[in-house]
Amino acid sequence: MAPDAPVHGVQRPRVETVPPFVSSAGQEAVELAAVAGLVLDDWQQYVLHVGLGEREDGSWSAFETCVNVPRQNGKGSVIEARELWGLFLGGERLILHSAHEFKTSIEAFRRIETLIQNCDELRKRVSRVRRTTGEEAIELLSGQRLRFLARSGGSGRGFTGDCNILDEAMILGDDAMGALMPTMAAVENPQIWYLGSAGIGTPSMQLGRLRKRALRALETGVPDPSLAYLEWSIDPHVRECPVDCTAHDDPAAPESAARANPALGYRLSLEHTDRERLSMGPDIFARERLGVGDYPSEEGDSWQVIGRDAWDALLDGESQPEDPVAFAIDVTPERSHASICVAGRTGEVVHVEVVDNRPGTDWVVERAQALQERWTPRCWVVDPRGPAGSLIEELEEALGVEVIRPKAQDVAQACGRFYDAVVAQRVVHIGQAPLATALAGARKRDLGDAWAWARRGVGVDISPLVGVTSAMWGLTAEVEEPEGAPSLW
Repeated sequence: MAPDAPVHGVQRPRVETVPPFVSSAGQEAVELAAVAGLVLDDWQQYVLHVGLGEREDGSWSAFETCVNVPRQNGKGSVIEARELWGLFLGGERLILHSAHEFKTSIEAFRRIETLIQNCDELRKRVSRVRRTTGEEAIELLSGQRLRFLARSGGSGRGFTGDCNILDEAMILGDDAMGALMPTMAAVENPQIWYLGSAGIGTPSMQLGRLRKRALRALETGVPDPSLAYLEWSIDPHVRECPVDCTAHDDPAAPESAARANPALGYRLSLEHTDRERLSMGPDIFARERLGVGDYPSEEGDSWQVIGRDAWDALLDGESQPEDPVAFAIDVTPERSHASICVAGRTGEVVHVEVVDNRPGTDWVVERAQALQERWTPRCWVVDPRGPAGSLIEELEEALGVEVIRPKAQDVAQACGRFYDAVVAQRVVHIGQAPLATALAGARKRDLGDAWAWARRGVGVDISPLVGVTSAMWGLTAEVEEPEGAPSLW
């Protein structure tokens, strides 16, 4: 490159595999987007061209299309163009758009609503726009619907989607896939789109699987028959994958920024990427701007805190907790799920159990009230700094008892006590799937000199694990023992 030459992003991906196709609906999507005022870059048009490729019989050549590109390059515009085509031209009856975080889903809803409302040709075909929290949707006079969801184990269940759009694909685990993938089983010509940035470890389990398939296709020279995978990134190890790699993979070189960011010179400036490189740590810069991800290679990368064999060894399907017991409540950060858990001694060990685990939080207080009336536990535990803290006042009013609020040092002590008890085999459980799933994805977060369970970035519903940990701590927490009839445990 000449020293003063303008730098523009490379418009074709470094890692790419696309199944063969004979025609494409991509140009229709590009032109419709332009009608709505959305003018797409060359790379965005290319993604739509290959992602909407068609076989001779008119079916999609790629059942799955994955776009892996660093942040702020414009993947949202690809999503919007795909959704506009499905609604107004493709005849798709239901499109499900999900994101890991609720706020991301809402922002996507607002962006495409604005595109439609500002275009007379599209707006006149809209029957109604639903803006109720959790039920955001756009419905056409002809019956087509575009629904927006925050991802969770229950999102998408009961809906039969012609197309699933999975934004923030770097945080996508088995629970979400288990909820969403079966919705397409009864659809004649379904398609699923994954869009995200570089992998961040275990939460990127599904993205890692897709990438592995793409690399295998490049190694063998045989395209994956149902996957279109496009990744903009550099290769810091030069021989990481069987793609042409050059000296331009130096993370500090402007060519590297151009290779990983197709929007460079259009929406991103080289000056800004240089500032990012100087401000971020090298690993974070490599991931966030250069597309160098951390991808779990095998299922065994799960269970990093407590091993699966160690947990399975504690299974006792006949176990029952003895009086007195302690209950605890926890809620996921995005409030998609909540758990009520119990702990009680059984002989020389402690029995832990998930009493209830459901989507949302509106059921928690009523369920807790029923448990209180039936079992009269020694205490209820809720972390006041956690997402469930907002329920404490209502719980106390409904239960007629004071909820125990652990302090930060208590939370750390509870996690350490639970871990030590598992290692020493002083815990038993009854083999519940929600608890096993939480343990499989569990990670630590620093809490002073100790640690606690990480709530964010784990890709699974962690509330069952936090709940049983808190309930076990509640067995020895200082509480005023309730008077009256003994517990019926």
